Amino acid sequence: MSAKTKVSIVEDDINMRKSLEFALSEYEEFEIKCFKSALDALKKMPEDTDIVVTDINMPGMDGLAFAKELAGKYDIVIMTGNATLSGAIESLRLGVRDFLTKPFDADALVAVLRKVRDEKPASKAVKIIENPSDDEPNKSAFFGSSPVLEALLKTAKKAAVTDASVMINGQSGVGKELFARFIHENSPRSSAPFVAINMAAIPENLLESELYGYEKGAFTDAIATKKGLFELAEGGTLFLDEIGEMPANLQAKLLRVIQERELMRVGGSKTFKINVRIVSATNADLSGKIKNGEFREDLFYRLNTIPLNVPPLKERKDEIEGIASSVLKRVSSSYNLGTKKLGKDALKALLAYDYPGNIRELVSIIERAAILSESEEISKSDLGI
Repeated sequence: MSAKTKVSIVEDDINMRKSLEFALSEYEEFEIKCFKSALDALKKMPEDTDIVVTDINMPGMDGLAFAKELAGKYDIVIMTGNATLSGAIESLRLGVRDFLTKPFDADALVAVLRKVRDEKPASKAVKIIENPSDDEPNKSAFFGSSPVLEALLKTAKKAAVTDASVMINGQSGVGKELFARFIHENSPRSSAPFVAINMAAIPENLLESELYGYEKGAFTDAIATKKGLFELAEGGTLFLDEIGEMPANLQAKLLRVIQERELMRVGGSKTFKINVRIVSATNADLSGKIKNGEFREDLFYRLNTIPLNVPPLKERKDEIEGIASSVLKRVSSSYNLGTKKLGKDALKALLAYDYPGNIRELVSIIERAAILSESEEISKSDLGI
C-alpha cells in the first residue's frame, strides 16, 4: 500500500476545521492534522507534511502571509469565504497550487488534493527572478554533457544574442526552463528580470490579469493598480511555459502584444509600450492543436521563430552519470548524509533505464536512494527501478 498523503488543515473556525477533518477521515489515502491558526501551524506542523490547506482570512497571520512564511517548502491550497481576484493572483505568485471558495463540498477538496499530489510541478506557477546572475549561474544549470546537449546549447547561444522568439519543445521533465534560463543568461538582457509563468497551472479567469495586470477598480477588491508579468519582466525575458495550454480566447490578445510591443491592463483605457523578450515552451502537439482550432497558427509562427527541440533523457544517456553524481552530492550535503557514491551496479541500472519522467524522474530516483540507502555506496536495489 502506498504511503498516505499528509495534509495539514489550518482554519480558525472550529466548525469548519472539524467538518473538514471528519470529511477527509473517510478517505484512507489521507493523514490529517489540524491547526487553529497559522502561528500554531508554524510551531507544531510536522516537517513531513505534503500539503497545507489554509484559510486566507485568519487573525494573527493571514493565509497569504502564512504562505510567504512557508517559502515554498510545502504544496499549499488556499480556501476562503471571500475570494477576490487580486488575492488569488497574489497567492499564485507565492507558489500556491490551487484555491477553493467556501462553501465547497468534500468531493471538491479531495479532487484538489489528489490533483496537487499527483501533478507535482517542476516549479511554481509564477517565478520572478529579479537578478538572475546572482541566483543560479548558467554554468551550473547543466550537470551532464552529451553531443546532443552541446548542439542544443550552441543553437541556444546563437538565439540568445538576438531578440527572436524561441519555442522550446520537449516532453515534461526534460529541462525546458533550464534552457530558457540559459538563453536569458547568455543574452544582452541577462541583468534584467527573468519571469516564468506556467500556463497550465493558472485558472483561466486569472490568467489575463496575471499576464497584463489590472487597474484600480477593474473588479471587486481591485483597490490598487497591479502590474502584470509583462511589466515585471520589462527589459528582460518572459518565459511562457506550457504555452499550448493557453485558452483560445486569450491568444488573440497575446498575439497583439507580441506584434505591437504594447499592452493595456485589465480595466484600463490606455496602451503603453513594453520591452520584453519572449521564450515559450510546450510538450503538446501544437500542429494538432492548430488543425483542431485550439491554437492560433499566426501566434504559433510569432512564437516559433527559432525552435529548440529537446530530446528525452533516454536519447541523452551520456548526461545521466553527471546529473546523478551532482544530485547525489547536493542531497548528501543538504541532509548531512555523509559521503555517498554510486556503485557500479547502480550506474549500470541508471544507464539502462528509459526514464518516462526524464530528468525530473532521475533527480527523484537519486534523492530517494541517497536518503534511504544505509551504506556509503548506492546499490541497484536502493534505486527502486
